[in-house]
Amino acid sequence: MSRHQIEWDRAAHLESQFPDDGKPQVAFAGRSNVGKSSLLNRLFGHKLAQVSRTPGKTRSINFYNVDDRFYLVDLPGYGYAKRSKTERAKFSALIGRFLEHNPALCGVAHLVDVRHAPSQLDQQISRYLRALPLGVLTVLTKADKLSRGAGAQQRQQSGGVLGVEPAALLLFSVLDGRGHTELWSWILDQTGKAKSHE
Repeated sequence: MSRHQIEWDRAAHLESQFPDDGKPQVAFAGRSNVGKSSLLNRLFGHKLAQVSRTPGKTRSINFYNVDDRFYLVDLPGYGYAKRSKTERAKFSALIGRFLEHNPALCGVAHLVDVRHAPSQLDQQISRYLRALPLGVLTVLTKADKLSRGAGAQQRQQSGGVLGVEPAALLLFSVLDGRGHTELWSWILDQTGKAKSHE
């Protein structure tokens, strides 16, 4: 169980539905099949985020209240081709407004599947996020699917492809808990910095 009190707060389909209470926010972004909901549930210590066998299930921006101090935010997964062009454009515009015009947002965890080289879209998203005035952490998910040696090698290669120092990439496993403590530390660091600047 998480030592934090975490509750689902809201699902936003419009910018007007974003929280306006000024609490810091840390968002999670990644491809639709990267295991984002499973990672969030591991952080939460219980199932709050909906996990589905069908990629792209998240159709809104979902906010989770942590200790009534800050929000963890689940962004819709990108790269899911079965959505219509209109739907993809709508999500892209909403996410763009959330990322670029949201003073409460202080950090984004960018999730990439460690088993594969970062895709062109992963690379584009990484460059986009790092151009924003936010803390960004690249999290390599599904680390338990590779041996320790292979995971370390893949981290090195992913860092090169993304232009990020490999040591700054976090290997994470939902099954064995690898990276759990480090990810929480980063989240608390980002939200703590935001609070100190108020």
